[in-house]
Amino acid sequence: MLHDGRAIRVAVVGGARIPFCRSHTAYKNCSNQDLMVAAMCGLVDKFDLRGQTLGDVALGAVIKHSKDWNLARECVIDSRLSLRTPGVDLQRACGTSIEAAIMIANKIALGQIEAGMAGGTDTVSDAPIVYPDDYRSILLEIHRSRSLMDRIKPLLRIRPKHFKPVLPGVEEPRTKLSMGESTEITAKQWDVQREHQDQLALASHIKAAAAYDAGWYDDIIVPFMDVEEDNNIRRDTTFEKLSTLKPVFDRTGEGTMTAGNSTPLTDGAAAVLLASEDWARQKNLPVMAYLTFAKVAAVNFIDEEGLLMAPAYAVSDMLKEANLRLQDFDFYEIHEAFAAQTIATMKAWQSEEFCRTKLGRNEPMGPIDLSRLNTKGGSIAIGHPFAATGARIIGAMAKMLQEKGSGRGLISVCTAGGMGISAIMEAN
Repeated sequence: MLHDGRAIRVAVVGGARIPFCRSHTAYKNCSNQDLMVAAMCGLVDKFDLRGQTLGDVALGAVIKHSKDWNLARECVIDSRLSLRTPGVDLQRACGTSIEAAIMIANKIALGQIEAGMAGGTDTVSDAPIVYPDDYRSILLEIHRSRSLMDRIKPLLRIRPKHFKPVLPGVEEPRTKLSMGESTEITAKQWDVQREHQDQLALASHIKAAAAYDAGWYDDIIVPFMDVEEDNNIRRDTTFEKLSTLKPVFDRTGEGTMTAGNSTPLTDGAAAVLLASEDWARQKNLPVMAYLTFAKVAAVNFIDEEGLLMAPAYAVSDMLKEANLRLQDFDFYEIHEAFAAQTIATMKAWQSEEFCRTKLGRNEPMGPIDLSRLNTKGGSIAIGHPFAATGARIIGAMAKMLQEKGSGRGLISVCTAGGMGISAIMEAN
């Protein structure tokens, strides 16, 4: 299904997102659909897409209610796009909206569609709360009963314990460890020092604040619920303040990860518009950059590898396919789930042993220029609504490449389940 015997170049027309806010703050009364629709409407208005039909819309959320089984389609209906635009839900944990962009990009490259939207949303403020399985079984038994007596009997088994709610888990089902606890293990394995984590966290806040102050986010951010800026950015933080915070995942005295060098629980949504060059030009829309390569990987995090180390593999494999070196990029967007994870990944690329034994390389991939890393702020400062982060990064990377007018950008995101996802974007 190639167009004229060749793959079609996939243009990133642009992105839009609402400000990311700490959970249980500005968006405490909003649903995933509310957040996603706000971001999508911002993108529709930005590129004058009202009433237009796109080939497909792919998006998802990591934490969502059962009622959101058709979330993408419902968001499309409210987005001001034509109701003839379809929508599909997907989920790859924190890599959800990058996976959504890859899916839309592949359809464009194969000539199946001309344009599509990708995005993601998450809110911990509206997390689904369920009741114990025993109580659920009783209710289902009552529902299946055909007589009054059969309905009454199960009710006699109800106990006070059945009304204790079960909150969404934040631990890996296989290891029973939270993501932070897992990353503390990785930090020790890779000798990631507390000082370096706090330095990266401080840089994240400084860069994000500077970008906002310069008006850089003005055409990306869609104000929502009277919020105009990510509310986790700490303009007054200092290295000294970060240094005083106590570890939260390992309190034995050996922990290094704090609330200051980790991402907070965050609510938010982001979306990007992808298209063929011909479609964009016919609509008189910009081609900010191109999405050219992508790769996913997974590791055995149960008994061999760190939970969040898969991006080291995904990036390595992708660069081999693209015939590029790690240093061949003008911008690096490496998701800061935790400063320790970002640093461990970069240390892995510089390790001769890791690159030889794990990545099948003859020499280390080497360091990156840190002045090119997360130049407009990273997830530690901006926040991390799980499924929205990828679309946030793609939209920002497209603008950075457009402004530069040349070059490449590397994207790397770790996800739950020991997976990682990476992508390459190139200037027009």
